[in-house]
Amino acid sequence: MSADPTQVLAFETDCHLFDGCGFPAPGLHSFLFEPLWGNADGNGLYFNKPMLLALLGSIIVVVFFWAAFAKPKVIPGKLQMVAEAGYDFVRRGIVYETIGKKEGEKYVPLAVALFFFIWMMNLWSIIPVAQFPVTSIIAYPAILALIVYITWVSLTFKRHGFVGAFKNFTGYDKSLGPVLPLAMTIEFFSNLLVRPFTHAVRLFANMFAGHTLLLLFTIATWYMLNGIGIAYSAVSFTMVIVMTAFELFIQAVQAYVFVLLTCTFIQGALAEHH
Repeated sequence: MSADPTQVLAFETDCHLFDGCGFPAPGLHSFLFEPLWGNADGNGLYFNKPMLLALLGSIIVVVFFWAAFAKPKVIPGKLQMVAEAGYDFVRRGIVYETIGKKEGEKYVPLAVALFFFIWMMNLWSIIPVAQFPVTSIIAYPAILALIVYITWVSLTFKRHGFVGAFKNFTGYDKSLGPVLPLAMTIEFFSNLLVRPFTHAVRLFANMFAGHTLLLLFTIATWYMLNGIGIAYSAVSFTMVIVMTAFELFIQAVQAYVFVLLTCTFIQGALAEHH
């Protein structure tokens, strides 16, 4: 097995089926990385692989849009055309459809930035050498959800004032009569506590599960590559290809869902209470 239990990869193990060793199953240790710089013992700063991928992903997104729109042309080139298509998809397909054109235009940059950043962080999972989705570490989705949360809450107070925001958060409706206090309590905790939590966990859990399955089939392919186990290895390798294709779809969907929910929250903050 791998000398470093925090860096389990399929090609790092000499253990195979029928060798008398157990299957090196992926687990939480597959999401832990030794620092590339510094140390992780809590006594100082450190820099590891997920941090590097997050930094590189941010640079790739910025450079891509900068190169595409630095000198825009009336008749766009291929790069500008792709960038415009992506930008327009988020603007029209998510922001305008959820918030509306008039109110939503100012939030398009936020939505576009979130969508392509999250998508890039997800895509690292299937890119050779990287092979790790940054969003499978809860800290990254949590920070993104926190940014959305602060934007949503501050916008609600700005638009409606303290009393109006309170009604917005609690779903105040005097027609509920005696059950109004209970309904308001449930809505308050649901909106201000549960909503940001589920916003982050939805992205994290999907990418965590997807990466674990990819690891499982990849390691199984290598593990069974021995004797008669080669036949089973071929089946496992087929599943690696299938799961990779499926992950491509899920990675885009999760970026879409995160931004869609973000726009839904903003729309709720802007809407008049009723």
